[in-house]
Amino acid sequence: MTRPLAFTCDIFCRVVDNFGDIGVCWRLARQLHAEFGIAPRLIVDDLASFQKIAPALDLTLTQQFIQGIEIIVWKKAPTLLPSECVIEAFGCELPRDYLAAMATQATTPVWLNLEYLSAESWVGEHHLMPSPHPRLPLTKTFFFPGFTPKTGGILREKNRPNPAPVLAFGDNSPLRIYVLGYPNVALAALLNALATSGKNYECTFAEGALGSAALAHTPSKHVKIQTHPFVPQEDFDALLAAHDLCFARGEDSFVRAQLAAKPFIWQIYPQAENAHLAKLEAFLALYCNGLAADAANALRALSMAWNEQDSTRIAPAWNDFHAHLPAIGRHAQNWAAKLTQQPDLASNLVEFVMTSQQKVAKI
Repeated sequence: MTRPLAFTCDIFCRVVDNFGDIGVCWRLARQLHAEFGIAPRLIVDDLASFQKIAPALDLTLTQQFIQGIEIIVWKKAPTLLPSECVIEAFGCELPRDYLAAMATQATTPVWLNLEYLSAESWVGEHHLMPSPHPRLPLTKTFFFPGFTPKTGGILREKNRPNPAPVLAFGDNSPLRIYVLGYPNVALAALLNALATSGKNYECTFAEGALGSAALAHTPSKHVKIQTHPFVPQEDFDALLAAHDLCFARGEDSFVRAQLAAKPFIWQIYPQAENAHLAKLEAFLALYCNGLAADAANALRALSMAWNEQDSTRIAPAWNDFHAHLPAIGRHAQNWAAKLTQQPDLASNLVEFVMTSQQKVAKI
């Protein structure tokens, strides 16, 4: 592959969801560097959370390089000369002085607002929509990740290993489950459902509140529970590959679960007035396309019960979901294959920036 001419790039990230926001920004930065020869500067406000997925990070430094990427603490942003491409992740709002400096550059930077991933139908209509600044001679472009060609795509490296084969789910081997989730009052109901199902499970919980709650649950001979520390981001795919299905949360682990080509349950980030449930339903409607109706209903029932934290629905939903795992597993492989046939987010982003720079040069 012939690399495009490199451009300078700043990625701004405020850590709102512990690891989700920084997980997306760190993965994007690493891919831009590895595949396109771009060395982004990642400006972030929370190094402690960042260090969980990038353990080489030194919390005492305000500027440092990791894997060829410069990491800069947020408070130093006003002193930076803006790059040719500025990515404002998830509407984090650029520092005022930095924004003013952007307006004084001889060549106006390409300013992108990288939005949250969504399967909602309106996303394709708003992808690449321009938004002129009310006072400064700058225009921000909304860049929406998504699952269709009308969107910016998902983060997917070109050198990803092939997914591990999905089990037939028919033997007596313990089912290996990886769980990364937000605190959930339905956890006890889920573990009780596993313990009384008559089947064997090995559950690995990511460290944190949900993992601590799982360890405090009454032990069962059918359910083995352990916690696992956070791993460097580049090792996360291998962790998923070592399990048969997973519970994912947020955005980054949600995408990696899909690319793992295995059954998964997504816990979407909770929002006021249950606004997040509409986003979950939009994804399930898209994801379940092509999946047999009974299997799709089982997947949807468990997904909604887990996200609505409804303990009364968890046990029957889990039993139905487990019964349909062979079909859901095959569908997971087909879905992952479909995703790999679409352009990835980093490639789409680079193409847009390069095209925008060429347009500016002609003016």
